[in-house]
Amino acid sequence: MENYKFRVDFLEEAKIFLDGLDEKARDKIVYNIWKARSSNDKELFKKLQDEIWEFRTKFSKTYYRLFAFWDKTDKTDAVVISTHGLIKKVDKISKNEIERAEKLREKYLKEKTNKK
Repeated sequence: MENYKFRVDFLEEAKIFLDGLDEKARDKIVYNIWKARSSNDKELFKKLQDEIWEFRTKFSKTYYRLFAFWDKTDKTDAVVISTHGLIKKVDKISKNEIERAEKLREKYLKEKTNKK
């Protein structure tokens, strides 16, 4: 895993969000995610509450957020799962978006447990 602290996987909603952005914005977000993997920069990757984190990107006066959580089921592989994204229009992240990320986290973990 070279000098990276964790690996990043994207759930379908996160992929759809990224695919819907223009190429330059998407490239900047992906660059910031890869940069966050090797640094402890709260401007790039920050805990919101409980188990929910966010990847943060500002590009062309627009704020992008990708919600995420840690998958700690495999002790040898640190993985962050990105649930979904949004273009931030207000200062505070809505409770609904955090709840949405939490529900996606629960669904992911339940499906992963059922596969074993």
